[in-house]
Amino acid sequence: MSTLTGRLSAIASIAGRIPSGSTVNFSDESPETVFGSSTFSLALMKDTLKPETYASVVDTIKDGKKLPETAADEVADAMRRWAVSKGATHYAHVFYPLTGITAEKHDSFYDPGSYSNEAISKFKGKTLIQGEPDASSFPNGGIRATHRARGYTAWDVTSPAYVLESGNGTTLCIPTSFVSWTGEALDTKTPLLRSMQALDTQARRILKLFGHEKIAHVSATAGPEQEYFLIDKTFFYSRPDLLAAGRTLFGAPPPKGQEFEDHYFGVIPERVIAFMYEVDRELYKLGIPSKTRHNEVAPGQFEIAPLFESANVAADHQQMTMSVLKKVADKHGLACILHEKPFAGVNGSGKHVNWSLGNSTQGNLLDPGDTPHENAQFLVFAGAVIRAVSKYAPLLRSVVASAGNDHRLGANEAPPAIISVYLGDQLADVFDQIKAGGVTTSKQRGTLNIGVDVLPDLPKDAGDRNRTSPFAFTGNRFEFRAVGSNQTISPALSALNTIMTDSLDYIASRLEGAPNLNVAIQNVLKEIVDEHGSVIFNGNGYSEEWHAEAAVRGLANLKTATDALPEMAGDNVVEVFEKYGVLSEAELHSRYEVAVEQYVKQVNVEANLVAEIAQTKIFPVASGYATTLADSAAKLKAAGVSSSISTLEKVAALVTELESDIAFLKEAHSGASEISDWTFKVLPAMLKTRKTVDALEGLVPDDSWPLPTYQEMLFIK
Repeated sequence: MSTLTGRLSAIASIAGRIPSGSTVNFSDESPETVFGSSTFSLALMKDTLKPETYASVVDTIKDGKKLPETAADEVADAMRRWAVSKGATHYAHVFYPLTGITAEKHDSFYDPGSYSNEAISKFKGKTLIQGEPDASSFPNGGIRATHRARGYTAWDVTSPAYVLESGNGTTLCIPTSFVSWTGEALDTKTPLLRSMQALDTQARRILKLFGHEKIAHVSATAGPEQEYFLIDKTFFYSRPDLLAAGRTLFGAPPPKGQEFEDHYFGVIPERVIAFMYEVDRELYKLGIPSKTRHNEVAPGQFEIAPLFESANVAADHQQMTMSVLKKVADKHGLACILHEKPFAGVNGSGKHVNWSLGNSTQGNLLDPGDTPHENAQFLVFAGAVIRAVSKYAPLLRSVVASAGNDHRLGANEAPPAIISVYLGDQLADVFDQIKAGGVTTSKQRGTLNIGVDVLPDLPKDAGDRNRTSPFAFTGNRFEFRAVGSNQTISPALSALNTIMTDSLDYIASRLEGAPNLNVAIQNVLKEIVDEHGSVIFNGNGYSEEWHAEAAVRGLANLKTATDALPEMAGDNVVEVFEKYGVLSEAELHSRYEVAVEQYVKQVNVEANLVAEIAQTKIFPVASGYATTLADSAAKLKAAGVSSSISTLEKVAALVTELESDIAFLKEAHSGASEISDWTFKVLPAMLKTRKTVDALEGLVPDDSWPLPTYQEMLFIK
């Protein structure tokens, strides 16, 4: 049978596969040499620009000052000469439209010269500063008319330009913002940059209150962890659902899943570690500070995480990381899957965004020090976070809402849809003391004696970590764990920065002019804990008891994207985003419309796939097997041999049920108009069809089943 040949040949090709990825040997080419070699770094600019031009660029990057237009021509020419020396023939303004992925338009450096056989390489400052891609086909949520096509890209000086290598050459890539002809943000970078500017203004007000005179530019910082799956691409291309939807829409549980917990932090498979070495090298070249790599919980699942960077650069680097993971995986004969829940019944993938803020003069502003009860400055910034998350929790839920993340949030692998704040034992105790009227002590770090003489005593943190919290304090930062693995981190960062700006503004306004600063701080922090303390939860966020308790506390439980997305443009959200110039009401509503449209399109694609695969792949095989069983039973009966027909009855019943399920799904699909129809009618119909198909997978002979199974995809490398 063709299905037998196809599946067995796929497995055989994997078993006999010869590695095709690049060999990486860091002893020959050290990470120090490689790191940043493909970026137009400050060191390169210092060597190639006039001192005054270089100083202007540094002021822009480090202090947020506007770059003089006169500097652009010199920077552009130096950038061109460097890129050409690296083999570049084209440049691309790279931007991040509301699709959530990276977009780029390539233009050549070369123009014809005076004679037909000449080509002159040139790159002017005005070309560096501004580009004009066609914006007509990018989602805009009704923010502009269909027939309007003009859009502009604007050079983001704060994010390094880089050259991107391919098999046949390199391209100079210039990170940019993307706006409409009338100035509305059509991307995710522009609001992030606006939010960082607003955050800097309000954070400086707080720092001035504490007597700081030299205050450097305050920047939000981020370090996003990235979870992903790897499967052999032979299997990937044999699964229409993975290919078109990014997740498996069918698949019975394998005999072994993740229940042994033997994959988590286990020895990394040889083929995968080879892939990881090459990923690290490519990331190092792009100046991306890749730090950790390991096996994740589910079989076939892995994680990579970088060091902290400026939030804007971290967001750009996160987009680049996803591209590198996919590109390098393909070279190694693998498919990198970034969907939040590609395989039912095993751990899904998130993107834990570690977030903080700080500068070069005052350091990390969310570092409590050894005695946080005495660190009033830290307590003010921590109190601002508590107020922000409490007041705008539905917004934070909405910016991570998607069709993919709906399958992950709330399961025993990810934070619940209820947004709460985990402070840890030490910090929770300090705020309890504030609530009681005065803070005098902090729980101190201890020492852990393991009980083995040859092992050293270990410094013990003042509190444990909480993996079930969607927004957890982890020592000197907060970890927003609800972001999906396939999502850009920019909307989450823009939201965090904006609501933090609002809280810092509120606190600064309360403290400025106070006759006694310490008393005023005590009062405002107590008011914050009294009013917003219900958002603090240090317990098990996965438990049913927490859902009941959260309801009593009045915390929102927005379980689906249908519930959460409207909060993206709620009245209080519009008010705070407009107040600080991050997004206008029209821009916010456009994002809501785009998010709804993307949700509907994703579920629509999945529904079409479920119907198609069930009808054209599963039904013929299952009905054919039922016929085979019936023929065998009839022949045995004619020969006078009694036989059980229970398997025939089961298969026949499921085949009949499958026909009914497909019809039911098509009816629900054709009648869907509102987003709620897709969530509460189409998705359940898809799930019903899946349940029938997965039951058939357990009955139909393995060599006849047309799709690679979970056991094969997750365990055969």
